[in-house]
Amino acid sequence: MEFGLSKQISWPARLRQSAFNLYFRATRSMTLGVRALVLRDDHVWLVRHTYVDGWYLPGGGVERGETVRQALEKELREEGNIALIGEPEHVACMANFTTTDRDHVCYFIVRQFEQTVPYPPNREIAEGGWFPVTALPDGTTRATRARVTEFLSGGETPANW
Repeated sequence: MEFGLSKQISWPARLRQSAFNLYFRATRSMTLGVRALVLRDDHVWLVRHTYVDGWYLPGGGVERGETVRQALEKELREEGNIALIGEPEHVACMANFTTTDRDHVCYFIVRQFEQTVPYPPNREIAEGGWFPVTALPDGTTRATRARVTEFLSGGETPANW
């Protein structure tokens, strides 16, 4: 089975993503990640990475010795200066077989938080912002659009990311 990257992203971004995938394949038997739909009023927080094209829900990998909750808190802090002040709602653990056959994502909805300071871009995140859930920016990924649509419709979350 071949796991290809989206043809919509630039070749430098594909090269960087391929390097990350090779590293994770060599160092981990399975990867586990977290993503969060962070909601404020009728807006969602999205990020655009420096190493891959598109707008995404904030999130990242769960590292050795780290709980899923710790990873979620870390990624929200690193990708949006967002601090949880209430319990996130765990929605699902989904397989993400778009680039490898061993990735899983724990998906959360976050409604109780504070954004401690305006978010400055860094080496990983080119920009982040609040967008109306009904008017996501151009370049928002298919999976991000799907998670927002599922939330708005109250529909079931699929087994695959």
